Amino acid sequence: MPRAGRARGEFNRLRDRQPEREKRRKRGSFVDPHGFDAGKLIKGKKRHLLVDTLGLVLHVLVTAANVQDRDGGVLLLSTLFGQFPFLRQVFADSAYAGPVFRKAATTAIRSLVVEIVRRADHAKGFVVEPKRWIVERSIGWLNRCRRLAKDWENRNHNALAFLHLASIRLMLRRLCNPS
Repeated sequence: MPRAGRARGEFNRLRDRQPEREKRRKRGSFVDPHGFDAGKLIKGKKRHLLVDTLGLVLHVLVTAANVQDRDGGVLLLSTLFGQFPFLRQVFADSAYAGPVFRKAATTAIRSLVVEIVRRADHAKGFVVEPKRWIVERSIGWLNRCRRLAKDWENRNHNALAFLHLASIRLMLRRLCNPS
């Protein structure tokens, strides 16, 4: 820029300003909202998974943490769009109990039966419940991927893409090592 009346050693203050930086925040122009789930004490995002009996991921949805499990399950089933017409039964934990989830499940797939696996009343501490451990095992497998161990992503679709990549990796390992 021309000096235009400035002394030779005087600093040009107009050149180093960054007005476009003021419009966007520190973390980028678009950031999906993070939520807080007071029941699970989770800040960030939640992953809603639909897995088969082997623990392989069929469908996944990423939402803010303040979305309840039941509402996330309804969203998950409503985004299936007939991808799995062979699906007959869904096992879910007690967070999905109630008529709202059952109605959404039958709306998504007509012949779908929802079975709620409840925790035993006399159980104390961690107890392996039938059919619920399959989803927990799948989440553990996915969390072995370093990128999924914490909530690093600002966008939900980025987190969803890394979940898909991790599940593809798991499926390829199962295919290559059938033992």
